[in-house]
Amino acid sequence: MKTMLKFLKNHKKESILAPLFKMLEALFDLFVPLIMADIIDNGIAMKSTDYILHRCLLLVVIGLVGLSCSITAQYFAARAAVESCAAIRHDLFDRIQSLGFSEMDNAGTNTLITRMTSDVNQVQSGLNLFLRLFLRSPFIVLGATVLSFTINIKAALIFVVTIPALSAVIFGIMLKSIPLYKNVQARLDKLTGITRENLTGIRVIRAFGREKDEVQQFENADSDLLSSQLHVGKISAMMNPLTYVIINLSIIAILNTGAIEINAGALTAGAVVALVNYMNQILLELVKLANLTIQITKAAACAERINTVLNQETKMQYGTLTPDSASSENAVEFRHVSLNYAGTGSDSLSDISFVAKKGQTIGIIGGTGSGKTSLVSLIPRYYDATSGTVLLFGHDIREYGKNALHKSVSTVMQKARLFTGTIRSNLKWGNGNADDIALQKALSIAQAADVVKNKSRGLDEPVEQGGRNFSGGQKQRLSIARSLVSDPDILILDDSSSALDYATDAALRKSLKNLSAGCTVFIVSQRANSIRFADFILVLDEGKLVGCGTHDRLLQECSVYRDIYESQFGKEKDA
Repeated sequence: MKTMLKFLKNHKKESILAPLFKMLEALFDLFVPLIMADIIDNGIAMKSTDYILHRCLLLVVIGLVGLSCSITAQYFAARAAVESCAAIRHDLFDRIQSLGFSEMDNAGTNTLITRMTSDVNQVQSGLNLFLRLFLRSPFIVLGATVLSFTINIKAALIFVVTIPALSAVIFGIMLKSIPLYKNVQARLDKLTGITRENLTGIRVIRAFGREKDEVQQFENADSDLLSSQLHVGKISAMMNPLTYVIINLSIIAILNTGAIEINAGALTAGAVVALVNYMNQILLELVKLANLTIQITKAAACAERINTVLNQETKMQYGTLTPDSASSENAVEFRHVSLNYAGTGSDSLSDISFVAKKGQTIGIIGGTGSGKTSLVSLIPRYYDATSGTVLLFGHDIREYGKNALHKSVSTVMQKARLFTGTIRSNLKWGNGNADDIALQKALSIAQAADVVKNKSRGLDEPVEQGGRNFSGGQKQRLSIARSLVSDPDILILDDSSSALDYATDAALRKSLKNLSAGCTVFIVSQRANSIRFADFILVLDEGKLVGCGTHDRLLQECSVYRDIYESQFGKEKDA
């Protein structure tokens, strides 16, 4: 709730005017039963058509003024809610962008998507209703009760009994349903996660013919969500019959008391109608208040979930240094580095030590799950080492500023990803000031010049979401070109040529030698042929460095490397 109110501070005017105009509307609503009573007691009783028309005209005026107040209140409430939640989305997105890879792994992508969409929408709806009804409903209930006492004290005592009974039923059902609504939201999270997983992995699902299994999994999660919603719906559905039983019994009591009072001359027929109208108004407002409370509770729960992300602080603290490749001959140095991902039992990397000189090409190879990506992820500091030290140009990597570090170290991820826009806009991610000459040079080195050449619009060729209008190999080459445009001191290719044919892969490795002097290149690959000409090769096995040296030396001394090489080229082939 504090989160919602914090963002409302920037919309104080709207937050005051919305409930104010809603109370004005409520005030006009309270006048209606009194005017109706007047029409019955004076206009109809005296058969005065002019009097009736005059009072009906007054009702029309009150209705129009009330409608104007309601529309005005709705405008200010909606504006405050929408603009506040727009600010929440901006802050939430900024916070997510600032989180490190560890925090993102712990939170989970599907959870963050739910926070950005469903949870914020719930907060927006809650804020809107809160501003419109949190004063109006209590005001109507209190006002109707007070006015009923001004009409007749004996009949008004029925209100004193009815209001607590209605409140007990309404708020009792509400308290029972609130925890169930939270359960519904949790199951919605699960369903969202399954949906996202299916959509992102649709090709794998179809490749293995697992459509029926995935449909069954989705249906099970959907059934759980449906059963939860039906259960809470059944409980909530009890509200109307129970409240209408109470309200109708109260109306019967009012009519009975009214008949007695009318016979005694203490009450008029119009006053009885007014009391019945006030009773109906109270019922309506109590139901609104209960629904408001449920909505506010759901919104508060969603706001709390949003708040956990907004309050999430990255554990990484950055320094102020800027990497200077001239400060040391050692580009990258690992000193007894180990890495343990949060929530995992064993180390992903264990006691890794090596030194990479400026301008060298370092190959990294190993079996699946050996820790290759984990190792190169420490160089741009996507993760922090659990123990040991990672040095960049002679300084601890934690001493560098974030932006300066990422400008000096450029990574091409395992999964090539392009963004909606054009080829030009994607290439300029690394350097917004790069001219076409620099872009063409990067494309040439990345073996992607033909990709652009074959497009009718060249660099201005549109790129659809995720680059789905490009093949896997084209996306990988464009991703490599994007990293080259930034002219980094250290270039990391994390298995980024897996979709390339051998000829293109060989041409790429050859062209990488044309990079600016001093650029250190790390090549992670499953292909021994892709790294055999590297200055030295790191061989990983179950998170440990089991070999380090040239291709020829490793064939002689490292059994793990020899097994990988022979599995790809056969034992008869000599190094």
